[in-house]
Amino acid sequence: MPPDLSFEQARPGVVCGIDEAGRGPLAGPVVAAAVILPATLPAILLTDLDDSKLLSAKKRDMLFKVIVDTAQVGVGLAEVGEIDRINILKATFLAMKRALDQLQGGSRRTVDCALVDGNQRPPLSCEVACIVRGDGRSLSIAAASVVAKVTRDRLMGQLALDYPGYGWQHNAGYGTAEHQAAIRRLGPTPHHRRSFAPIADLFEKAGNPAAS
Repeated sequence: MPPDLSFEQARPGVVCGIDEAGRGPLAGPVVAAAVILPATLPAILLTDLDDSKLLSAKKRDMLFKVIVDTAQVGVGLAEVGEIDRINILKATFLAMKRALDQLQGGSRRTVDCALVDGNQRPPLSCEVACIVRGDGRSLSIAAASVVAKVTRDRLMGQLALDYPGYGWQHNAGYGTAEHQAAIRRLGPTPHHRRSFAPIADLFEKAGNPAAS
């Protein structure tokens, strides 16, 4: 079944969906989005919105525009330095907090409950309901997943212009064979997550030709 508004309608007050993109890549920030859907949903969000991983890039881009044009959206990220310093889980929670803070500041509305994809509860300033596979069950979380994914993919595409050769414009920093070969050939960049094992060893060898 496609995602719907059952979880949103089961809770009183202002409800948002929160999801992230970029926990697994070897490079780039982790990005989170928080979304409050409008009371009257555009038809395309009811018929086409789903877990961002199940959508084509073209469909994600189309839905992204509809979401940012009609919904209230906040985006937050945690940079590579923060990921390496506090670990990826805490950095993901930090990105979610920043997304919620931006949402509440931009919309001037206080969120009563955040529906969060997964089973790990971020420390937020409102009630949190974790929903396993929530991006395929809750429309608010699905919307957040699309916003986070498109935002991060575009960011990695921009970084690819400054650091050509790693394929970030199509691998988004994930550890593809192409990407890992580029690290060995070109060395790590400031945007690589040096704390990620076993890639940390790859970084060390890439930065030290004598170790190759």
